[in-house]
Amino acid sequence: MENKFTRLNKYLSEVGYCSRREADRLIEQGKITVNGILPEMGMKVCADDEIIVDGKRIQESNDKPIYLAFNKPVGIECTTNQTVRHNIVDYINYPKRIFPVGRLDKASEGLIFMTNDGDIVNKILRQKNNHEKEYIVTVDQPITDDFIKRMSGGIPILDTITKPCKVERVSKFVFRMFLTQGLNRQIRRMCDYLDYEVVALKRVRIINISLDVPVGQYRDITAEELAELNRLVEPSLKTEEASLDVTATAATDNDSTTTRPRKKFDREKTTFRDRDRAPKNERRSSRRGN
Repeated sequence: MENKFTRLNKYLSEVGYCSRREADRLIEQGKITVNGILPEMGMKVCADDEIIVDGKRIQESNDKPIYLAFNKPVGIECTTNQTVRHNIVDYINYPKRIFPVGRLDKASEGLIFMTNDGDIVNKILRQKNNHEKEYIVTVDQPITDDFIKRMSGGIPILDTITKPCKVERVSKFVFRMFLTQGLNRQIRRMCDYLDYEVVALKRVRIINISLDVPVGQYRDITAEELAELNRLVEPSLKTEEASLDVTATAATDNDSTTTRPRKKFDREKTTFRDRDRAPKNERRSSRRGN
């Protein structure tokens, strides 16, 4: 029987080592060898190849897939790079290797999935699927009807206009937001554009799974939740060309995962528009004619 060849980043994702985006980063940094040589991006491998990452050989595993719902605290970074202080892998300290599905901004808290199943990661993070994520956001000044209208209608950030979304006022300083996008620090940038500052941001739902554990804790995603999750993300296209871009590493503030069949994060642009670059106080002053 002939060996099945697949792209190196996809292989590492499928065996549960890391996301495709993380694999691409490791390739670029020269931390991976295949049969003793440094691979090029897009190289295809099979199970018989000797794949070494950071000095350790990577092989397929028959371990049962792991699916966790984790309530990330503020200050924890959604990266598998363990040289980064306060990385999510060291914080959870799970006995088996797992990685986050997408990202959640360091200054934000809330729900994020952790898994070793690269297949479901690919499905969830595909921007085209438009899966929904729900956030509770606290800002520094009273929320007006105009703020709700403009936030829900689309805001110009990162050289694009955000997609229309549902925004609900919860209280004087708190609103609820439902996103199907994963732009870099999207909610914070949108608020800043309207001269609001985010004081606290919490993701409370991704697709069909809601946040129900204390900060810093995790639980197993149930079989029923997983079955429904797979049903909702099933329309996702599984192609080798589809690369895990987010991850997240999509992060979004919102950062970045989702709910109903409506999401892979597009590779995030990092260039602000001229308006986004201007400090908030300067923008306010210019509007007052100062």
